[in-house]
Amino acid sequence: MSDVFIPGVRSRFNSEQTIQDLMRLEQVPRDRVQSNIENLRTQRGYWQEVGRRITSLRDSARFLYSFQNPFNERIAQSGNDSVLTASTTREAAEQSFTFTVKQTAQADRFLSQPQDERTRVEAGNYKFIIGKDEISINFRGGTLREFTDAINRGGQDKVSANLLAVQSGTRSLLIESKVTGAENRLGFSGDTVDLAIQIGMMERGNETQSAIPINENTVRRTNQTAAINDGVLTLPPGSSVSIPLNISMTSDSNLMLKLETLTKANNNGNFIISQPPPGPSVPSSSVTYGGITINNEPSAAPLPEWTPPAAPQRRDDMAVLSLFFSDGSSVKLPSITDSSSFTSREFFLSDIAQGRTITSINVNNNNTHREVSVGKVEILDPVATTGGLRPLNAVSTARDAIITMEGIEIKRPTNNIDDLVPGVTLNIKSVSEMPVELNVRADTEGIKEAVISFVGNYNRLMAEINVLTSARRGDLSGVSADERIVDELTYLSKEEADAMKSRLGAFNGDSTLNNLKNNLRRIVSAPYPTDLERELTLLAQIGISTNAARNTGYDVSRLRGYLEIDEKVLDAALENKVPAIKQIFANDTDGDLMSDTGVAFNVDRLVRSFVETGGIISLKTSTIDSRISQDERRVSTLDRQLAAKEQELRIQYAQMESAYARMEQMSTSLDNFSQQNRSNR
Repeated sequence: MSDVFIPGVRSRFNSEQTIQDLMRLEQVPRDRVQSNIENLRTQRGYWQEVGRRITSLRDSARFLYSFQNPFNERIAQSGNDSVLTASTTREAAEQSFTFTVKQTAQADRFLSQPQDERTRVEAGNYKFIIGKDEISINFRGGTLREFTDAINRGGQDKVSANLLAVQSGTRSLLIESKVTGAENRLGFSGDTVDLAIQIGMMERGNETQSAIPINENTVRRTNQTAAINDGVLTLPPGSSVSIPLNISMTSDSNLMLKLETLTKANNNGNFIISQPPPGPSVPSSSVTYGGITINNEPSAAPLPEWTPPAAPQRRDDMAVLSLFFSDGSSVKLPSITDSSSFTSREFFLSDIAQGRTITSINVNNNNTHREVSVGKVEILDPVATTGGLRPLNAVSTARDAIITMEGIEIKRPTNNIDDLVPGVTLNIKSVSEMPVELNVRADTEGIKEAVISFVGNYNRLMAEINVLTSARRGDLSGVSADERIVDELTYLSKEEADAMKSRLGAFNGDSTLNNLKNNLRRIVSAPYPTDLERELTLLAQIGISTNAARNTGYDVSRLRGYLEIDEKVLDAALENKVPAIKQIFANDTDGDLMSDTGVAFNVDRLVRSFVETGGIISLKTSTIDSRISQDERRVSTLDRQLAAKEQELRIQYAQMESAYARMEQMSTSLDNFSQQNRSNR
């Protein structure tokens, strides 16, 4: 059946196959050009990969000496993270502090009595007072849930509300302030007052805050050295006063004594020494007559030898405040601390008085070199809010954070204190019984990560250059030396290793890459003298070298320029030589505040010409792109020529088929004519 010819279906002479065979021969030059385009694209990809590796190395090098370099970063380490932590900025200095947290800052949180879930809140204007700010919410009426949502929408991030399922079928309304500090009490006004009383959150009470004036009528001096001026009581060393009170205390009283103290200390230890008495003053006399003056002989008053008194022994006693009670007993209040400005002191009286009546506050300055001042004394109930309302169930009461820093008491309205130590923000977590040490030091882990990143990017670039510039040659083992270059890179995945092997020797003999490799090896092995550590000049001295593990014997992989890190040596150097390590990577030697030498600086300067706009990598890829464009145009020309050639062959073979068909038709006609003539004869 293969020899059967069907016109229009099968060519008599297999023209199609013949045309394809001829076109394959004609297409050989075009295939060569196309293959060259693919090779050029592959080379462009290799150069682009080299550019990416160089960019990564440059970025890690620049990071080591830029404005954001890790050598200027600081971290804070707390001796007890559950008590306090800290965050730092680059402005923080390396130093240590000791803190004791006496009290954390809190905000007011008030809880109502359990209410039926169906309880409705009437429409009205509900006002909340946070310190000096007033928040007004117009509520159109609805359920407790709708009222809660209205507070949360209009609370301005200062007041919020929530419903708690304290008992089954009921809900308790929790209203809380979002602002901590004793000065930011949560108060109610308008329709909020009636609602708070209605749901058992507040009760009306008497005003519980009273100021105790300091004047000549309210202060009893035991000597005349204490001074009163504009409501401030000043006691020089050795003086004492008493301020009468008459406060009856109960065991459940919340009253607090609040006063301000200020001290002026003479820390030089210089005391005023009495001078010898001047003795009697004896006037001199004279007589004048006739213009002649005669002076009497001066009188003499011999004085006994004077012996100055001994200087008083220095005495420090910060327990200057005491409470006296009606039964004749007394209790010293906790010691105050030195402060150059008035500092508020607070004392809860219920724990101290234990149900006794307080008759007076006594101030005894037993110090020999310190002046103590007292001002603004008041008795108050810290739980009560403005307007005479007292919470029935205060979950927490607004108060300041109180800490001591190196023995100095400090008070702030927030648990995040950023104005105490420059560049350091303290985060107060809980009260501490023991002092907590806070160390601000260099971020050695961040520095170590940056150095490791630099070394890693250096090695990846060096590996890329070694693979591309390697020479293909075999050895007695039957394994090419090129493949061993890839096998040495144990950190590569199988896919990455296969990709590396596919570009072995792609740029063999390329002088650009070979020069780059040699210059990089020179930079990382050169000495860089430092100002701070004269004996520290090499990367190898901080554990970074081509043989950091100190392995003996011949190892060809260590001749390829890869860097290794001895972490123990690096960690030891980072403990106390961070400034010198910084200078090894980048240093300013001419005092213009700009780095001009160092490993990282020189690496950046070397590779900059490769990856900058119009640099070496850009020129390499643009040259390849130009060649690709030329070959693509040539391919287009060859495609047109091949299409025309194929069309010509098809026309020629079609004409041949047509001519042969006509010849067959003519032969058939002649045969038929001959047969007809024979039949007629």
